[in-house]
Amino acid sequence: MTTKNDAITCPFGFSEALEFDPTLAALMERESLTRIRLPYGEADAWLVTGFDLIQQVTTDQRFSRAGIMDHDYPRLTPEPIVSPESINVMDPPHSSRVRHLASQAFTQQQVDGMRPRITLLADSLLDEMAEQGPPADLVRHLSDPFPQQTIQDLLGIPRDEWPRVLEYVRQLLVTGRDNKETAARVKSELTAYFADLVEQRRRTPGTDLISALAAARDGEDQFDDKELAVMALTLMLSGQDTATCQISNIAYLLLTRPELVEHLRRRPETLTDVLHEMLRYIPFRKGVGIPRVALEDVEMDGARIRAGDFVHVSYLTANRDPARFQDPHVIDPDRPQVPHMTFGWGGHRCIAVPLAMAELEVAVGRLLERFPGLRLAVPPEEVRWDTETIRRFPLELPVAW
Repeated sequence: MTTKNDAITCPFGFSEALEFDPTLAALMERESLTRIRLPYGEADAWLVTGFDLIQQVTTDQRFSRAGIMDHDYPRLTPEPIVSPESINVMDPPHSSRVRHLASQAFTQQQVDGMRPRITLLADSLLDEMAEQGPPADLVRHLSDPFPQQTIQDLLGIPRDEWPRVLEYVRQLLVTGRDNKETAARVKSELTAYFADLVEQRRRTPGTDLISALAAARDGEDQFDDKELAVMALTLMLSGQDTATCQISNIAYLLLTRPELVEHLRRRPETLTDVLHEMLRYIPFRKGVGIPRVALEDVEMDGARIRAGDFVHVSYLTANRDPARFQDPHVIDPDRPQVPHMTFGWGGHRCIAVPLAMAELEVAVGRLLERFPGLRLAVPPEEVRWDTETIRRFPLELPVAW
C-alpha cells in the first residue's frame, strides 16, 4: 500500500513546440499515482495519469472540486484562475442543475443556428489575410481574432469593448509570481463587467448566448444573475483562450505534416474525426488544471488517498495512454474514434463542446478550402512558442501560399 512520501517537484514549464512534456512522460512510467509538488499552493498533491483511473476520479463523488475553494490548493498560477461560483468547481447535485440549464444553450440545434455567424467571421478574417497577401501571420489573422471575435459576438459584448475585455483575459492567464495582484484585480473587474451585461440582457433580451442562458428553464428553475455572470466569464475564458491555442496548434500540425492535409483533401468528410485525433494528440496546456480534494479516505490502485488530500488528474497523459490508444504518440487520421479527454471527463466535461467543434471545423475547413497551397514561410524550428502562460501554442505562424 502506497501512502504519502516525498513529492516530486513539477514546475511543468516545458513549452517546446508540441513535444510531449518529458516530466509527464516520466511520471507515466511510474506508478499510476504519484505525489507531486507544484509551484503554488499550500500542499502536495496526488497525480493520476492513467485513462481508466482518471475516469474513476472524475466520476467518483468522494473527490470534490467544490472542496478546494477553502484552501490554497496546489496549482501552476500565482492567483487561482477559477471563481468560487464557477461551474468548474461545483459538485453534484448543484453542478448537475447548472449543467442541465447551461447545456440548453449549446445543443447541436442551437450551435447549427450559430454556424452562419461563425462562418461569416472566419471568412471576413481570411478575406483580410488574402488581401494583404503573403507572407502573413496566421496567428494574427485567424487564430487570435477568430475565437475572440466569435465568443464576444455570441455573448453580445459590444464591439468597441472587445479590446478591453481581451486584455483582462490575457492578464488573468499569466503565470508569473509578480502577476498575483493584477490577476486578482482583473478577475474582479471582469466579474463586475459581466454582471452589468447580464442586467442589460434581463431588461432587453437578444439573440446572444447570455440571453439564451437567461431563458433556460427546468420547470420553475432558472439561473440567477450572479450565476449568469460567472457562466459568461467562464465561457469568455475557455471559449476564446482554448480555441485560439487549438487553432494555432492544429494549423502547425497541418503545416508541418503534409500527409494530414493530403488526407483531408482526399477525404474532406473526415474533417471532424481528424480534428478529434489531433485534439487527442496535442499537449494543449502545461501540466495539470484544477484539482479535487478527497472527502474521505480512498484506496486506489495500491495507494491510500487520505481525506483532505488534493488529487490532480492529467488529461494529457490520459490521451497518450497506450492501454487506451494504440500507438498513442502517433497521429493516425484513420484511427477508430474513441473518446479522448481534451474536453475533460465526467461532471466537468466542457458543456460547450458542440460550439468548440463548430469553431474548429469552420476555421480549419475554410482555411484549407481557400488557401490550397498554404505552407510555413519559415523553417519549423524558427516558430516561436509561448512560455509565459499555462497554455501551449505558437506565438506566430508565418505562412505563404
